[in-house]
Amino acid sequence: MSVEFRDYYEILGVPRDADEAAIKKAFRKLARVHHPDVASDKAGAEEKFKEINEAYEVLGDPEKRKRYDTLGASWNQPGGMPPDSGGWGGGAPGEGFEFEFGGTGFSDFFERYFGGGMGGGGFARGGGSFRGAAGPSRGQDIEGDLMVTLPEAMTGSVRTISLRRMDPRTGQTSLEEVQVRIPAGIREGQRLRVPGHGAAGSGGGGAGDLYLRVRLAADPDFRVRGHDLYLDLALAPWDAVLGTTAAIRLPGGKSVQLKVPAGSRTGDQLRLKGYGLPKKAAPGDLYVVLAIDAPPRVTHEERELWERLREVSKFQPGKG
Repeated sequence: MSVEFRDYYEILGVPRDADEAAIKKAFRKLARVHHPDVASDKAGAEEKFKEINEAYEVLGDPEKRKRYDTLGASWNQPGGMPPDSGGWGGGAPGEGFEFEFGGTGFSDFFERYFGGGMGGGGFARGGGSFRGAAGPSRGQDIEGDLMVTLPEAMTGSVRTISLRRMDPRTGQTSLEEVQVRIPAGIREGQRLRVPGHGAAGSGGGGAGDLYLRVRLAADPDFRVRGHDLYLDLALAPWDAVLGTTAAIRLPGGKSVQLKVPAGSRTGDQLRLKGYGLPKKAAPGDLYVVLAIDAPPRVTHEERELWERLREVSKFQPGKG
C-alpha cells in the first residue's frame, strides 16, 4: 500500500533549521488556533489539531526529528515516498498481509516510521499457538497508535476506526470498521484491546486481536502528569502583590474562578481539587503554576509610580 510523505516542517510553518524553541512556539500558536475547544468548525479543527500534533510529535523529539531528516532524498518532495528506514516494512510477519488504519489521528506515514507498529499502522506481535501445517493456528495480533485529545481523555469518547487489509499475493483488499470506546481518564501508554479484529487465523484458528496504544495529544496549555493537570498562569506584578481572581479555562471549554492570594510568587502552585483526569477512586487535580510577568514597556505616569514605589517600599528581595 502506498504511503504519502508528510512535510512536518511545512505543517508547522517552520524552516528545516528551526531550533526547538521555534518549533514549540509554532506548535503552540497553531494548536491554540485549531484547538477543538475554541474553533467554530469542530470537525475540521479536530483533524487539523491532530495533524499539527503529529508534526510536533516528530519534530519536537530530537531522535525522531533526526530519523525524519535522514529518511531519504525525497523527503521534501510532496507526495513522494521515502525509502524504508532501518528495514521497516509492511505487513504481519509470516502472513504477507499489510494493514492501514483510519480514524486513529495518525497518518499511515507516521505509523510506518514513528509509530508503535510497522507497516502502515499494523504490526503483528507474537500471537497464538501453532499446531503444524494442518492444524489450526490463531491469527497474529495487530498494534497501532491512537491519538487521544485531552478533552477526550477527560470525558471519554467513541471513535470509529477503519482497518484496511491487503493480501499482496492476490491484490485483494477488505475494509472493516469498528467502534472503539475511549474511557474517561485514559492515560498515555495504555492499550485498548479490540478482540477478534487482528489478522485472520488459519486452519480453523481464531482471529488475533487489535491493540491500540494511546498517545495523548500535546496540549498548548495543559501538561499531564498521571491524573493531574498543570497549567501556567502569568500574573501582573500588582496582582501578585495585592491578590486577584482569575478565570481558568478547563479542558472542554468551561472555566472556573481561581482566587490568587496576595503575596503570590513565581513558582507557587494553586490546587483546584478534582479538576484533573477522572479515575475510579477520586479524580486528579489541576495545579495552576504562577509566574509574575513584568510589562515590557511603561508610560511616563507608570514609570513615576514604579519609582515612587521603589522609594517607599521596604521589601528586600531574597529576604521575604
